[in-house]
Amino acid sequence: MKKIKISLLGKVAIAIVAGIIFGYFLPIPVARIFTTINSLFGNFLSFTIPLIIVGLVTPAIGELGKGAGRLLALTAVIAYGSTIFSGFFTYGVSDLVFPKLIVEGSGMQALSDTSVKLTPYFEVIMQPVMGVMTALILSFTIGLGLTTTMGNTLKKGFIDFREIITLVIDKVIIPFLPLYIFGIFLDMTISGQVGTIITTFIKVIAVIFVLHIVLLVLQYVIAGILSKKNPFKLLRNMLPAYATALGTQSSAATIPVTMAQTIKNGVRESIAVFTVPLCATIHLSGSTMKIVACAMAIMIMSGHPMTFPTMAGFIFMLGITMVAAPGVPGGAIMAALGVLQSMLGFDETQQALMIALYIAMDSFGTACNVTGDGAISIIVDKIAGKFKPAQTN
Repeated sequence: MKKIKISLLGKVAIAIVAGIIFGYFLPIPVARIFTTINSLFGNFLSFTIPLIIVGLVTPAIGELGKGAGRLLALTAVIAYGSTIFSGFFTYGVSDLVFPKLIVEGSGMQALSDTSVKLTPYFEVIMQPVMGVMTALILSFTIGLGLTTTMGNTLKKGFIDFREIITLVIDKVIIPFLPLYIFGIFLDMTISGQVGTIITTFIKVIAVIFVLHIVLLVLQYVIAGILSKKNPFKLLRNMLPAYATALGTQSSAATIPVTMAQTIKNGVRESIAVFTVPLCATIHLSGSTMKIVACAMAIMIMSGHPMTFPTMAGFIFMLGITMVAAPGVPGGAIMAALGVLQSMLGFDETQQALMIALYIAMDSFGTACNVTGDGAISIIVDKIAGKFKPAQTN
């Protein structure tokens, strides 16, 4: 018989439902077993976050200098600008809408109340080798240094380290996420807060779905103005890439379709073959939108103070971090955990809710990313003029 393969989204959905159901009748002593597992996994996650930052961000920055040139710089600047715009656009709308949809401090009190929260049977402290902010600064320092040095030894070492970190994410962290989320929702159900959390999830997902459609329209309106073409026709031509990304949940797997539809939109093939694969790595406007919106929703639920300077710094840093996101389902949120922890002060429960919310919309975020890549390619093609990829070598 053919083995049934369940996607990460399916596993997370099962974990959430199971956590809610079991939370109503599972004996406390048994429930504490899962709390103990969550404690161990949470400590391991805290230990790996600085390593994830160093392992992903450092080589990502270092490789930007590899064969750099005007076309690479132009594409990177436009992609980063699009990602940052997505973050601030999401912040503005969320700041306006979420306070009307979410009651401040409505869903997290019991999660921080030690009298009702399940406690693990034992804990194993896994001290991180460095702080998150130290890891970020170290990554930027070494990464920028790698773009200027002539030797490749250190760069190859960090590329190998990235392979190790990617394997840890793909083979250890991602497979354990459903069990981790099951434990979180089990805890929330026993604490009596799951109803409010689920209701908020639905509201946030609905808002983000509308926002990502609006963002794509804005991206193609800009592309249409610069190329003097009908933006809605350009966007319609990208629907095959959008649909493929919905199914694969992978920007990399969608590259052939994205490239074909981008060329169909009139982008020179010499530009498309360069910008589309590059943007699949560095342009994550949809992922940024999801992370910013989900973070703001959870902060409101937690009664967490939220100021514009704090969120602005978070969005700028998130835009850089997204460049380093590994190409696995849920990879972007894993890369963002360090920034969420260091800049917004998210604890383990809030990080788990972020992961669950993010994965619930993973397909739509990926589809937004790759469809936006087509708009970036049109803009680069128009601005680049006589530039050719051959000049970047």
